[in-house]
Amino acid sequence: MKNILLLNGGKAFAHSLGRLNDTLHKTACETLGKAGFVIRQTKIDAGYDIQVEVENFLWADLVVYQMPGWWMGIPWTVKKYIDEVFTAGHGLLYTSDGRSRSHPERKYGSGGLLQGKHYMLSLTWNAPQEAFVDADQFFEGKGIDAVYFPFHKANQFLGMTSLPTYLAADVIKDPSVELTIADYRAHLAKILDFTPVAPMGGP
Repeated sequence: MKNILLLNGGKAFAHSLGRLNDTLHKTACETLGKAGFVIRQTKIDAGYDIQVEVENFLWADLVVYQMPGWWMGIPWTVKKYIDEVFTAGHGLLYTSDGRSRSHPERKYGSGGLLQGKHYMLSLTWNAPQEAFVDADQFFEGKGIDAVYFPFHKANQFLGMTSLPTYLAADVIKDPSVELTIADYRAHLAKILDFTPVAPMGGP
């Protein structure tokens, strides 16, 4: 993987200022750039050109979604982005739902044109880690990726494959920004197989 599209879904809303998502997005830009990857980035809430974003998906080997968990899912701004960009990508990102009367063996969801490309979620939540993995807590032990099952399937509809999700948990009640930055940098280095270069004065 050489070309990486970083999508910043952070947004100032209600009691959230969106600063942690901006910080993790910046961490990815700096860490991956220093490791030799070619970066394109879009801050969704700042606006975007739909056709340019379709081209970005065609260009990218990996798409990283940076976003907060809002009401058990993605922010509406990110959902709007997906609706607009994926719909405009018909014929480029996917052909159809994959089924064909002449080929009845083809199954729903097999029409993606982005085979061989990957995507990754980087998420911030106020919920603690145990809320996702403990069967007696809120998410019944199903894990963070089960919470995002429809979002995963939207990306897989295009033919992309997921890389391990990064979760920054308990970010409001027990914030630890410097440790989170270091942990995210290590996560990127592990899944993309490179040695991170720490910024001067940074963790």
